[in-house]
Amino acid sequence: METLQLKPLIARYMTASFNVNRIMSARLGKLMPENLTADQHQTLCYIHERGMCTSSELADTFFVGKSSITAIVKRLVEKDLIERIPDERDRRVTYLALTPSGKQLMLDVQLKIEQLLARYIGHFQETEILAFIETFEKLARLLISEEEEVTENS
Repeated sequence: METLQLKPLIARYMTASFNVNRIMSARLGKLMPENLTADQHQTLCYIHERGMCTSSELADTFFVGKSSITAIVKRLVEKDLIERIPDERDRRVTYLALTPSGKQLMLDVQLKIEQLLARYIGHFQETEILAFIETFEKLARLLISEEEEVTENS
């Protein structure tokens, strides 16, 4: 595509992305328990999806320093939402996993998120939903692939 054709499309994307992220972040924030920040929720989601991970993996995934992750992990441990599990073969490695209360919280929050999103997705035809999701997944794959290349070349 020519640059001139891309400019209005990029502007439309930027506007839509800004508005969707701004409004959905606020609405999702209202679904969270009062004592859970957005960063803590994202951390719980990642651990829930992976089963277990390390603090270093979290720092790399979220592009933040290890000290930021340490603070988040400390608070989640204090809230009994995650636990530290030492590696049996390497004492230097500690894994993070959800506690039973962390798993229950994730199930509860996930249900609320599904109910919220269903209100909006219900306004689209199935073909529109599938086309949007497939396109969004393609964008995610491109970004991930590019990020992996940058990491390998660093």
